[in-house]
Amino acid sequence: MSHVSRLSLGSNSQSTASRLQLLVLSNGHGEDVVAARILQELQQQLNPPDIFALPLVGEGRAYQQLDIPLIGSVRTMPSGGFVYMDSRQLVRDVRGGLLQLTLSQIKAVRRWVSSQKQLGNNRAILAVGDIVPLLFASFSGANYAFVGTAKSEYYVRDEVGLLPRKSKAARWENFSGSIYHPWERWLMGNRRCRAVFPRDSLTTEILRKWRIPAFDLGNPMMDGLEPSFPPQRFYSADIQQQEVTRPLVVTLLPGSRPPEAYANWKVIMVAVSALMASFRERDSVFHTSDTVVFLGAIAPGLDCNTLAQSLTTQGWRPHSESPIALADPNILTFKQKNAYLLLTQQAYNDCLHLGDFAIAMAGTATEQFVGLGKPAIAIPGNGPQYNPAFAEAQSRHLGPSLILVNQPSEVAKVVQFMFKNPDILQLIADNGIRRMGKPGAARRIAECLQAQLA
Repeated sequence: MSHVSRLSLGSNSQSTASRLQLLVLSNGHGEDVVAARILQELQQQLNPPDIFALPLVGEGRAYQQLDIPLIGSVRTMPSGGFVYMDSRQLVRDVRGGLLQLTLSQIKAVRRWVSSQKQLGNNRAILAVGDIVPLLFASFSGANYAFVGTAKSEYYVRDEVGLLPRKSKAARWENFSGSIYHPWERWLMGNRRCRAVFPRDSLTTEILRKWRIPAFDLGNPMMDGLEPSFPPQRFYSADIQQQEVTRPLVVTLLPGSRPPEAYANWKVIMVAVSALMASFRERDSVFHTSDTVVFLGAIAPGLDCNTLAQSLTTQGWRPHSESPIALADPNILTFKQKNAYLLLTQQAYNDCLHLGDFAIAMAGTATEQFVGLGKPAIAIPGNGPQYNPAFAEAQSRHLGPSLILVNQPSEVAKVVQFMFKNPDILQLIADNGIRRMGKPGAARRIAECLQAQLA
């Protein structure tokens, strides 16, 4: 267990008593990233708060990159934060010291609030994630705000009404009229809770029925995704001709956590092989001479050489030239007949923007791709993250933008169907943007936080 010094707890002099002291609590890598985006914008505000953080899961590297001091003990649990998807993961975490870690974190929060109170500082807490950081914030005695990243009404309903569910147990998710249960709404409706930022407009609308201070400001997950190239790169005056001549681009999203991502990659490669074979069929919407480019968006923590080995066993050969220029000097390019496959660990945003559709076995990356108005085809894996339960829940959350298949060989049929029915692509585009929101949410949330907590 690593322990971060708490020397910073009392480092603010009485001259800063008027400045807000903000403690951020989050419970997962994705939640850390969302929180960090908001904090970056908060630091740009006039008279920004002094910011501290306590990641409840993991080591909080997103905060360390911003030089935000951590106030307590941190530890990476065996589950990686995915206990809600597999009870066995919870058992592993308990054996790994979860209870002791949680108790020490509760003490750290109370100690921080007490020290700020003694200094006469205005103090508040920003909880990012699910009910766990929300509970921490509620028990602290300080005012707080909540960014709800884990739940969306789209899991149980759409704009028309409730979604059909196969089991009675599944109906428990909405037993009280909302994806957020009464005890969660009670925490959000507490007089010390000054603001709640749901994931989307539909969830905001439902929460407001209980007079919860919910603000519809968007989802920070869609921030920071700008590509390295201007839109005019592919779309200019001769747009129709470019659409005819430019290659079909398929983005591959295997996830970010080893060893799961390596297993996902092997599944995705089966789908790629089946897709290439379908292009050679008589009734294919593609000509056999058409160029296809596969973009592998590979997380920095994965070993590209391991992924490359699986490519060579399936007939891909290293190639010196890439058909698409990406902002990555270390890109690995492979070729097989008229198809190219690129592995990049530095051009994630470009991979999202260039892809016509994605073959996905990832959490956040899949949602971001869909949020750009594009279709994703998902294949459930063996977990611990991208397992059948997670994939099914994600398909409800993302609606028609995420097409779930049981076997990688089924990806080809979905692609052929989509491109034979272009009207579906427009429906998918509108749906993805509506469910994931427009960019700029982090700045809007930061401005609202400044107003509500000051």
